[in-house]
Amino acid sequence: MKIAEGDFQAWMVSMQARMEPVLARVLPAAHLSPARLHAAMRYAALEGGKRVRPLLAFAAGELSQAPAERLEPVAAAVELVHAYSLVHDDLPCMDDDVLRRGKPTVHVEYDEATALLVGDSLQTLAFQVLSESSVAAKAQTQLEMIRLLALAAGSRGMAGGQQIDLESTGRALTLPELELMHIHKTGALIRASILLGYLCGDVFSEGERERLDRFAKSIGLAFQVVDDVLDAEASTATLGKTAGKDSKQGKATYVAALGLAGAKARASELHSEARAALVPLGERARRLGELADFIVLRKF
Repeated sequence: MKIAEGDFQAWMVSMQARMEPVLARVLPAAHLSPARLHAAMRYAALEGGKRVRPLLAFAAGELSQAPAERLEPVAAAVELVHAYSLVHDDLPCMDDDVLRRGKPTVHVEYDEATALLVGDSLQTLAFQVLSESSVAAKAQTQLEMIRLLALAAGSRGMAGGQQIDLESTGRALTLPELELMHIHKTGALIRASILLGYLCGDVFSEGERERLDRFAKSIGLAFQVVDDVLDAEASTATLGKTAGKDSKQGKATYVAALGLAGAKARASELHSEARAALVPLGERARRLGELADFIVLRKF
């Protein structure tokens, strides 16, 4: 059945709005001591972003018939890890950016030391939320979920990808080298978001999980390809962050490796691979397919 675009848009807006009170609830209140740190954590995590990772978790949960009360803390946990990564990525010792989600970055609005502590605190809060909430039918499954998120955030995931990125600045990477970097830096948390949402349910199979994993790897890479294209084509006002920064800093990107047309072709290829992985999953994978379309076709 073909899904009307308006139906997906309504679902996406509803899920994005749903995440604000969930995140507001799990984040420490701004008045609690140390108030400056807690206010900065809320500044970093609330009222901004497209919430793509929570959306993927909710969509994957439809496959395994996961209840909303399990999906909400999982969606919050992956978004907190994502928010932490942005705060640290923007620091002067990393990408040194002054704008994120259309407002000053945390180290600009507060200070560098506070920004460092904000990132640390958001990451640890994610694991607190994931461990103290009832997110799976079995304790063993919940432990696996905590492990998956830890792997996605650490040296074999986002942190490792960032290290490769730092070491690659100013030199050209081959496509396999570039994709290895982004499987870690960007793809790992996207994959974790999808698998964690799926594992919130009670009805899942190894065959479905394998298909879902294939989808996650393809769409995780596609997300980064499109980010690189937008960095080259879109304006700062549209992106909500500094446009053209990757090129100026000599970053290894898909546009640098393949050219603009080649990067767009690679995004289309990865989109097709992601969509193909979902075909055997049928109607229950509808939202995941629509999110794949949104990720690849987005203009902002």
